[in-house]
Amino acid sequence: MKSFLEPFKIKAVEEIPITTREERELFIKEANYNTFSLRSEHITIDLLTDSGTTAMSSKQWAALMDGDESYAGSRNWFEFEAIVKEITGFKHIIPTHQGRAAERILFAVVGGEGKIIPNNTHFDTTRGNLEYTKAIAVDLPSKDGADPAVIADFKGNIDLEKLEKLIIEKGAENIPIGMLTITNNSGGGQPVSMENIRETKRILSKYNIPLYIDCCRFAENAYFIKKREKGYENKTIKEIAREMFSYADGATMSAKKDGLSNSGGFVATNNDEVAEQAKTVLIVTEGFITYGGLTRRDLAALAQGFREVLNENYLEYRIGQVKYLGDLLTQGGVPYLEPTGGHGVYLDAKRFAPHIDPEFFPGQSIAVEIYKEGGIRCCEIGSVMFGGYDDNGNFRPAAMELVRMAIPRRVYTKSHIEYIADSIINVYNRRDELKPMKITWQAPFLRHFTAKFDYK
Repeated sequence: MKSFLEPFKIKAVEEIPITTREERELFIKEANYNTFSLRSEHITIDLLTDSGTTAMSSKQWAALMDGDESYAGSRNWFEFEAIVKEITGFKHIIPTHQGRAAERILFAVVGGEGKIIPNNTHFDTTRGNLEYTKAIAVDLPSKDGADPAVIADFKGNIDLEKLEKLIIEKGAENIPIGMLTITNNSGGGQPVSMENIRETKRILSKYNIPLYIDCCRFAENAYFIKKREKGYENKTIKEIAREMFSYADGATMSAKKDGLSNSGGFVATNNDEVAEQAKTVLIVTEGFITYGGLTRRDLAALAQGFREVLNENYLEYRIGQVKYLGDLLTQGGVPYLEPTGGHGVYLDAKRFAPHIDPEFFPGQSIAVEIYKEGGIRCCEIGSVMFGGYDDNGNFRPAAMELVRMAIPRRVYTKSHIEYIADSIINVYNRRDELKPMKITWQAPFLRHFTAKFDYK
């Protein structure tokens, strides 16, 4: 079948705003041309992120109603801990209110000035939390992963040769951990192969460096392994996930993705000393070790979400919906990072708007125009997020200029996807009208969240 079937039925609906182009032009101007600054009531389709935007199931809502709000030792905590251990096999599970809290806690323990952390590609908050400790975040994407036009099964892989070269040049004593982001968000939601995970662990182990996985989309990655990697076609998603985690010494997770919930995350580790230090940081900044800044009912919803995300029918629909959007854009001639990944479609801004130099943010211009066209909010992942200037004032562009259309889980239907595609194609058909942009104000850290823009 060319079509896909949503493996659920709708039990409640939420009205979405329908606005005019004239209204949207005013709204985005008032937001200083930053899609993060738009009000939600001014958005028709929200593709800013797939984090925390999931539509929860009836069983998750039921779990929320039955939450045990005990401060310490809630039964919901033990249920959450059990399912995470069942999937990951890690010894210590430390709950947090979201993924960036997990990153902050881990890097408070292993980071610090002069430390170097390699990754296939660090996402924005991962990099931000590392650099906040004055550690150095190093991206080592595979050659295929750095080219949006290349078709390959596992473009999220880390470059193994560059990883070992980095360790030898910088010294293993300066690299407290190595990381893999699964799936590779900044690289287009592209999966990492089991072979690459295994080889990453082998190289790091030679130098006694632990491997930690940023696993917020672990189930989507496991699905790609099942479909694309020889020897895994008859394994269950849980079996594949267990093997993925077996090569790691710990993990961070924003459970707002593959936890299928609106809040939550965790740090996991097999290292007793790291766990004790992390728990101390947690108590100081998040909450007690059996809730980590979450309501206990959120832990209950997460436990149910971790069960549901392993369902292969759900994952087939999830990956298929993203691919459907990509297929529609292909028909319209729109350039995007191929093949489609697990959680969204990433427009290739360099090919979409080649007349705009990266220094003037083609991705931001495209994102603004897509909002004006259809009330669709999306996010630039390019030189706004990862670019900047060196000490000599020379512009340093991002490796790729992308616009992420992140699809919330179980939220939008096939007709919504078709509306999104039509709007993007309309913008692409008049792409020569897109204008360069400039930043008029920015914060010193993670500027893309709050920066103000105007047309150049």
